[in-house]
Amino acid sequence: MPNSDAQDNKLIRGLSLQDSILLLAGGIIGSGIFLTAQGIALNTRSPWLFLSIWVVGMAVTLLACFAFGELGAMFPHAGGQYVYLREAYGDVAGFLFGWMYFTVSATGTMAALGAGFATYLGKALPALETTKPFFTLGWLSFTHGHLIAISAIAVQTLINVFGVKKGAVLQNIATWAKFAAIGIFVIGGLTLGRGSGGHYHHSIPAAANAHSLMTGIGIALIAVFWAYDGWIYITLVAGEVKDPQRNLPRTLIWGMLLVGAVYVLINAVYLYALPMSEIAAQDTVAQAAAVSMFSERIAPWLSLMVALSCFGAMAPCLMSGARVYYAMAEDGVFFRSLAKVHPRWHTPVMSLILQAVWASVLTLSGKYVELFTYVMFMMVLSYVLTVAALFVLRHKKPGLPRPYRCTGYPWLPGIYVVLGSIWAVNAAIEKTKETRVGAVIVLLGLVFYFYWKRQKPAEKAAP
Repeated sequence: MPNSDAQDNKLIRGLSLQDSILLLAGGIIGSGIFLTAQGIALNTRSPWLFLSIWVVGMAVTLLACFAFGELGAMFPHAGGQYVYLREAYGDVAGFLFGWMYFTVSATGTMAALGAGFATYLGKALPALETTKPFFTLGWLSFTHGHLIAISAIAVQTLINVFGVKKGAVLQNIATWAKFAAIGIFVIGGLTLGRGSGGHYHHSIPAAANAHSLMTGIGIALIAVFWAYDGWIYITLVAGEVKDPQRNLPRTLIWGMLLVGAVYVLINAVYLYALPMSEIAAQDTVAQAAAVSMFSERIAPWLSLMVALSCFGAMAPCLMSGARVYYAMAEDGVFFRSLAKVHPRWHTPVMSLILQAVWASVLTLSGKYVELFTYVMFMMVLSYVLTVAALFVLRHKKPGLPRPYRCTGYPWLPGIYVVLGSIWAVNAAIEKTKETRVGAVIVLLGLVFYFYWKRQKPAEKAAP
């Protein structure tokens, strides 16, 4: 099969365990933790359930991490989830994941993070006037915010072009700065802020037309899983991780525990600052909590922290996404030029550039959030299928080396498959239109798959 170690020799294994953990944590902690509290409070109503649901989300995600740890140690190549799906189910399954990842998932996330960076930077520094038009061409209005977002994408892409280690240094600095800002917010809020422990004991009364508690928990988990999304990034750059057989599983497990602890602490601060009823009424809970604990003067600094968080989360998304398209091109099912690695910098330059161009187009279109909502069901389904691939590959390729064996196999990955399937079915029922559109976007990739398959060189056609 393609994607052997010989292929990955073109890339440099320059990411240490620390780099890998920071990549995972930095990629997960973006804008989600600052935007989801309102909906979660409305649907959980109880302060302790409001906090506990973050532990539940982390625990469920960890079940998938255990499975991905075994898969990553078996196939420590660029492309990660694309490779696992291809090995378990065939080329088409792998391609459809990669197609979805390029068209919407990775590039849409980059566009959203770029827009979030520009928006919150504008709130911290009003002189930037992010809503002011930069130029107008017919129906297209290009604002200063668009310019800032696309510039952020361009700068991060350029740094990643010049080497994986330089990209890792950028994301490490951004992630450590993010942790420092969050640490000041959490420690300062709990020790010096004006809050009340009584907020932990007052629930929101259920409205007459409110969802049942179980339905509310299911809806809240959608937001929680979205905030935890990004944990697969490290598997996508596995071809550049040092000692991947040991470091990939350790990164997935320890990185997820770190992120879970940070999320619980941030929400504990929200709850210390504001009662549940106030959290449920605020669109920007982090800012409202900071103002309540300190003063109005803290608001620009809080906006700067969120901007930094968005910028930091873009780095791992950008780095890892390009490796998926690189792996697809190596297999002959994407633009062949994307398989080229720069002889000096050892990075997939064309893959990085194409990704940046498409992410910029999505930024200008303003449709990235809508598109991402459409494919969320398909993304969760891909996680379920990948964890199920663990069972398929245990049967299909029992002789492959497994330096790390999934913790709790078969029960823990089995529980994730069941829970993920239930969640996916519930999401499909609750958001039927979005699910159908998402399925169409993904299945449209089949047209391109068969085109590239026909263009595939004869020597690559053999399995």
